[in-house]
This record gives sequence, structure tokens and C-alpha cells, in this order.
Amino acid sequence: MATIRDVSISKLIEKAALALKDVKEIEPPSWAPYVKTGVSKERVPDNPEWWYYRTASVLAKVYRLGPIGVSKLRKKYGSKKNRGHKPGHFYKGSGNIVRKVLQQLEKAQFVKQAEKGVHKGRVITPKGKSFMDKLAKDVK
Repeated sequence: MATIRDVSISKLIEKAALALKDVKEIEPPSWAPYVKTGVSKERVPDNPEWWYYRTASVLAKVYRLGPIGVSKLRKKYGSKKNRGHKPGHFYKGSGNIVRKVLQQLEKAQFVKQAEKGVHKGRVITPKGKSFMDKLAKDVK
């Protein structure tokens, strides 16, 4: 059986984004078309369906790295800001977007909050694992 570690992650995220459009709990908020994804970005995302791609990407990261929290995910989605003639500086991604995506994934029962030893954060549920593994099998 194929897992997400066996396939190209970009193809898997693209396939997962299309599949997440059919999940009724996952829906972009009303402000999604107008918001930047971080302080370091100059413009809004070009893709109008970017919310589903970010949700699929967060789900894949929780699958691979869980338990993982909002702060670590903000670091993963951060980037370097162009500050003109001054040196570039790294800024974290938007915390509101990550929080809302995780809340929607929890409502859809793809992730849940858990603790493993000293680490706490979101981990993938069996429903979310089977969802991603099924998509990985289709990609492979």
C-alpha cells in the first residue's frame, strides 16, 4: 500500500486539494480572496483555489510531522521578505490561516489534538490517514 512518503508530494497535494473541495466542512472564509498569506508577501495568491491547496498541504505536514502546532506550521509557511536595499529578513506565515485550516480539518475529523511525550499539537486521525493514503495510491 502506498503512503504519502512513496509519491511526489506536489502531485499528492494537487490531488488532495481537488478532493477536499468535496468535503463540506472545508470551505474558504469570506475574507480569503483578499488576504495575503504572510507579512513577507506583497500580493494575494494568484490561484483563486489557494485555500484548498493550503489545506491539503497542512494535512500532509500534519501526517508527516505530527504532533505539530500552529507556531511550527507558521515557520514552515514563512518566507524571506524583500526589504529593498536592506538585507532580506525571514518572517513567519499567517497564523490566522493556519488556525482556521486546522479548525476545519478538525471539524472534518482529519486531524485531532494530542500529546506524545513532551510534544503536543495536531496529529492525523485514522480517517485522515486513510484519506491521504487513498490519494497516494491513486497518484502512484
